[in-house]
Amino acid sequence: MTPLPARERFAAAAREDKPDLAELCLLIGAEADPALDGPVADRAQIELDRLAGLLPYGLSSPLDWAVALRRLLGAGQGFRGSAADYQKLSSSLLQEVLRRKRGLPILLSVVWIEVARRAGAPVYGVALPGHFMVGLGDPDGSHVLVDPFDGGRVLSGREAELLVAGTTGGPLASGVTPADPLDIVQRVLNNIRVWAAPRPEHRPVQLWTLDLTLLLPRHPAKLRLERAQLLVKMGDFLGGAAEMEEYAEVIGSFDRETAAGIRTQARAARALLN
Repeated sequence: MTPLPARERFAAAAREDKPDLAELCLLIGAEADPALDGPVADRAQIELDRLAGLLPYGLSSPLDWAVALRRLLGAGQGFRGSAADYQKLSSSLLQEVLRRKRGLPILLSVVWIEVARRAGAPVYGVALPGHFMVGLGDPDGSHVLVDPFDGGRVLSGREAELLVAGTTGGPLASGVTPADPLDIVQRVLNNIRVWAAPRPEHRPVQLWTLDLTLLLPRHPAKLRLERAQLLVKMGDFLGGAAEMEEYAEVIGSFDRETAAGIRTQARAARALLN
């Protein structure tokens, strides 16, 4: 039997009762490059299982888990990030991050989360402003934060505050809120879209990130307008205009002024055919 296209599998996986973070991230990689699907994606799952099996038994405290993960993934396997990783699409594709052992903070965090989860750790993603980390323990009680981008360094509360302040200039909100798997996936797709947006030659990448994001059960409605505008930039004037008008119809009942402006954009897009 011929396997379903990666996009259809992504849509189905995103609607599972308990979405599988690794599977969804691997399907993003398959959408980016079909060569990363099939056996390559299977080997990535096997590698996550293998790494989990290398963690010691009997770990209990959040700090014990954090230290063991740092020794295994950071010091032992060499997973970490650098400024140069922000310039590469491969840094957002789980298959490539597992191969290169380099990636963006959020993809390295996915590696930490998936390895720790398989080993039975109380683990979750933490979406700090401007940076993504991993939490271990009880988010409302005893827990630690680790930074996979820095090889799994364990952060004190004060260090986390300084990191957020250095990135955003603002304070760290009190408490730790675990990131939902679908929110992590949406953030991964957003990172790729932001990477692709300034480069006209990468507009096809920008388009498929929008298409995948729109397959998620929840997403910003304005992305439909962004997709329509991107179609116009890519030369699909009629398709873009039609999607603009559909979006204007949806928002017209509560924002007539904005809807009128979008309909004007649609007419301008059609005029480009003349």
